[in-house]
Amino acid sequence: MKKFFTSESVTEGHPDKVCDNISDGLLDAILAVDPMARTAIECAAAFDTLLIMGEVTTTANIDYEAKAREIIKEIGYDFGTFAYDKCKIVTAIHTQSPDIAMGVNASLEKKTEGGDEADQLGAGDQGMMFGYACRETKELMPLTLSLSHRLAKRLTDVRKNGLLGYLRPDGKTQVTVEYVDGFAQRVDTVVVSTQHDADVSQEQIREDMKKYVIDEIIPAKLMDKNTKIYINPTGRFEIGGPEGDSGLTGRKIIVDTYGGRCAHGGGAFSGKDPTKVDRSAAYYCRYIAKNMVAAGLADELEIQVAYAIGVANPVSVFVDSHGTGKLDDEALAEVVKKEFDLRPYAIIRDLDLRKPVFKKTAAYGHFGYKGFTWEYTDRVDALKKYLS
Repeated sequence: MKKFFTSESVTEGHPDKVCDNISDGLLDAILAVDPMARTAIECAAAFDTLLIMGEVTTTANIDYEAKAREIIKEIGYDFGTFAYDKCKIVTAIHTQSPDIAMGVNASLEKKTEGGDEADQLGAGDQGMMFGYACRETKELMPLTLSLSHRLAKRLTDVRKNGLLGYLRPDGKTQVTVEYVDGFAQRVDTVVVSTQHDADVSQEQIREDMKKYVIDEIIPAKLMDKNTKIYINPTGRFEIGGPEGDSGLTGRKIIVDTYGGRCAHGGGAFSGKDPTKVDRSAAYYCRYIAKNMVAAGLADELEIQVAYAIGVANPVSVFVDSHGTGKLDDEALAEVVKKEFDLRPYAIIRDLDLRKPVFKKTAAYGHFGYKGFTWEYTDRVDALKKYLS
């Protein structure tokens, strides 16, 4: 059976990613001083204005405006209406609601049963979180998303290293892969849209994108004479970033996760401290899925956990191995519940999430990269016993 699947990515200069970068950059600045801080920082950007808003409860004294301008400059907006030294910045920050804090500070289990140390924290909100892993790439991520992210990162690299100095920060990529009987056979379509200076021709852009971006990232064995390539298909892309379109923290949640290959609970990541299970539990679900696939329990695995606000233990655990599991899905869910502690305190402890590591996740996806604790495969040996 032949199928086609597509995933997209965007560069760090995309208006939504500008906001994600600022949200996570501010979070890291706070955590570097106060690891126990509570934050839910969101940004909105449009034309010449940035709004920094949300809840922050911390002992850290951060200059939000100065840090935001530093991040905007780092991304590359030193021109136009949203230039780092010209844009207007409005700050609307308040402390966490005491009603929410009451449930996070002491879980329902802690209040009613005493519990152990890991019952100390309740979930910061209700909701469901998903994790996923598959064998399509060495990092156990979907091929379409992996290629899209690498193309987007390459756009940024050739801009910043001066190889293609006419490029500007905003950009988008997209890859469609043809699958036959569930296995990737070829790349069917590649889309690259990149912001650029006014004095460069579209012919030059197309030639350079093919040579220095697409050919450097897409394996030649996956390309053929029928592969379709679209480069700046509108014809021009001079106005970009917040000057061209508004941006908002948390609006690229499919880019941030698995490129549409599995379900999404709807909660965004950037700007949120790890007591927010939208972020920490989603990271832990990725950790679980990756370890179980790496251990050979399935070739593809999707996991969902759900929480009630103020309650430490999840209200449900669901596993779907898409027919690839060495055990049935109900048994795999029991393995998850036995081997992994899904209470927020335990997740924060096991993944060491009180550190300023989040800005590195703000562009090109939160999963599939070395160095993040949720990408470790340190539970594989413990899980292999279930194969026998």
